[in-house]
Amino acid sequence: MNAHINYLFIALIFILTAGCKHEKKEIKISDENKTEISAKKPDSLIKKPEPKPLEPGTKAPDFNLPGIDGKNYTLSDFNDYETLVVLFTCNHCPTAQAYEEKFIQIVNQYQNKNVGFLAISPNATRAISLSELGYSDMGDSLEEMKLRANQKGYNFPYLYDGDTQQTSLAYGPLATPHVFVFNKERILKYSGRIDDTENPYIQPKTTDLINVLDALTAGKEVTVNKTKTFGCSVKWSWKNDWVKKQKEQWAEEPVSLNEISLPEVGEMIKNDSDKLRLINFWATWCGPCVMEFPELININRMYRDRDFEFISVTTDKMNKKEKALELLKKKEASNVNYIYSGNDVYELIEAVDKNWQGSLPYTVLIAPGGEVLYKVEGTFDPPVLKKTIVDYLGRYYADNK
Repeated sequence: MNAHINYLFIALIFILTAGCKHEKKEIKISDENKTEISAKKPDSLIKKPEPKPLEPGTKAPDFNLPGIDGKNYTLSDFNDYETLVVLFTCNHCPTAQAYEEKFIQIVNQYQNKNVGFLAISPNATRAISLSELGYSDMGDSLEEMKLRANQKGYNFPYLYDGDTQQTSLAYGPLATPHVFVFNKERILKYSGRIDDTENPYIQPKTTDLINVLDALTAGKEVTVNKTKTFGCSVKWSWKNDWVKKQKEQWAEEPVSLNEISLPEVGEMIKNDSDKLRLINFWATWCGPCVMEFPELININRMYRDRDFEFISVTTDKMNKKEKALELLKKKEASNVNYIYSGNDVYELIEAVDKNWQGSLPYTVLIAPGGEVLYKVEGTFDPPVLKKTIVDYLGRYYADNK
């Protein structure tokens, strides 16, 4: 009997050991609560597209993209034109903005010469960091494209390709702006820059796009059919890892809250610094203050790498300092933060602005030397504030001081 039991025990061990030698498989639960074998590859092993500009002599790829006017456009919508200019551009890029007026003028100059024009924004919004918007008051979403076109008076269709980027991959722009010019058969005759300078304050030596259009409208051959481009890189959707990393870095930045006296408030308002200064007066008990604060953090992250600084001043009582600091940490407010140390809030109001009636929040934008560019009692208007900031700091690389 004992021998028989020992035999069974050994057999059982053998079966269990053999079962352990089978290759392990990753099991996941599907939405229908059924088990299935996962064959998903890690993101690092997934092959990413490699954009490459369309070569001269190539046929124009078709597209179907939404425009700012609510219509969808395809290549056939431009069949009536002998020549077609496709510009890849965007809202936020300083170089793209530097060419806006030039392109509008070129459209005015050639639209009566049977030349069609359209612009396409290729950027994926998820791959754009706030720190890349330092020269703009707008991002690259379709809604912001509508605002930008209306603001500048675009005289051409402006299409959005930020969701799938399939059209952008087909044409292959690597930077904005990048123009592609096609003849009547929609064969690419030119790919490259608009001209040889991104500085809108000086005259270009070579007006490449105009030279190409002059040749095509005169029935002549294009002598230079390809140039390099200079500008902001296209924001491809799969290149957003560093955007996530930057958000993590911002979240780890230290947040502090220091005391400020009445005389120091007066000095702060004078702004004897060399930076554009945005100041927000708030309190933890003020609902609108707390509601709008994240947008102030976004604005700081957009412009803080330029000659700009954001300062917040809480009017909470000193015994609420820890509560105020806790809220600032929650909002990731790594900017300069103060708590008013005086006992009389009305003295603070007078020191800041004699016309301030005392309601919170109160926001003021002060240029170096003390000139007030923007101020508001109550919640501020983000588009108006951002435009005021950029109009002062400048939209182009050439505006750097």
